[in-house]
Amino acid sequence: MVRTGSVAGPTLAVVAREAGVSVPTASKVVNGREDVAPETRRRVTEALDRLGYVRRPRFDAVKSPGLVDLVVHSLENSWSGSILHGVEEAAHDAGLEVVVSAGLTRTRGGRPERGWLDKLSTRGSSGVLFNLSELTASQYAWLDQHRIPFVLIDPVLEPPPGVVSVGAANWHGGVTATEHLLSLGHERIAVIAGYRRKMCSTARVAGYRSALAAAGLRHRPEYLRYGNFDESAAHRRMLELLDLPEPPTAVFVCSDRMALGAYRALAERGLSVPDDVSVVGFDDLPEAHWASPALTTVRQPLAEMAATAMRLLVRMMAGEQPEGTRTELSTRLVVRASTAPHRPAPPSRGVERIAGTGRIEEAARIEGAGRIEGAGRIEGVGRVGRIE
Repeated sequence: MVRTGSVAGPTLAVVAREAGVSVPTASKVVNGREDVAPETRRRVTEALDRLGYVRRPRFDAVKSPGLVDLVVHSLENSWSGSILHGVEEAAHDAGLEVVVSAGLTRTRGGRPERGWLDKLSTRGSSGVLFNLSELTASQYAWLDQHRIPFVLIDPVLEPPPGVVSVGAANWHGGVTATEHLLSLGHERIAVIAGYRRKMCSTARVAGYRSALAAAGLRHRPEYLRYGNFDESAAHRRMLELLDLPEPPTAVFVCSDRMALGAYRALAERGLSVPDDVSVVGFDDLPEAHWASPALTTVRQPLAEMAATAMRLLVRMMAGEQPEGTRTELSTRLVVRASTAPHRPAPPSRGVERIAGTGRIEEAARIEGAGRIEGAGRIEGVGRVGRIE
């Protein structure tokens, strides 16, 4: 519990002694600094509450009621552009200004750098939207301690209990993509997923497997590859799939950017989309329209997800609590030109069988004037099809 009011009661030195830490360390906890181990922070916080130490959080929602923060991994891709568009529209409707922070995830694991949350409290924002890889336990604790309302947009991992998040119906999207390929007669359907542990990735793969099972098809482990939502990695995974003894005739790629990598791999092997291999993506980013052929994909409503998160944050800033902690928006299939009915491979054009008064076996090769190796010699034959 965080208490507010006038500074009274036990001193910080007493709290530090009770928690078994130095006064500077106790001060870091009181002031919301991030560079404190979670266990140490817990001991100091418990001592503060036990002794009745009263402090005023550095964050004050009254300071800047019209300011919210949006923290994204990067602004260098169309994904973040869609998120920003949705946040800005909803913020405008609510009369709020948005501060956008990007490139804060240089630390391992895609987490904000140390000290960034301190800047947040200094800025006096009334709430935060996160579209990052993940937050640490200490960062969640910091936000809770300073009573800063926040919402996660498409979180990587399952958020802690009570944390509000907005995402898409990824499982249903995986089902829809796979059912579309099945309806076109494809059975050898592969999937290039994102990260193994990311929530959206595992849900899309689960939907793919569910659709195969419903069609009475066995999931083939060799048809599951992970491209980590990276175009170059997806290119390599597609080449691996094409090298299989039975390569797929269709592939569900769990992001549009990865689908572009798959396109490149297919082109390098002289294969055509969709004549040789059908491809379905996921997201419906602008790249899906620009691709050649235009990409069939599952539309993920990114701007709507961001706007929904913004509206939830506004309610939380006003003291309301959402009815649930997870909000999922529906996905839908957008059919373009990258998928087509499965066409069985044409029969071999070589000499498979020659019948007549006698039988010629193992006609392996036809040369020049009609020499058939392994089957004697036939004079004056330029093309052999059937000899009677």
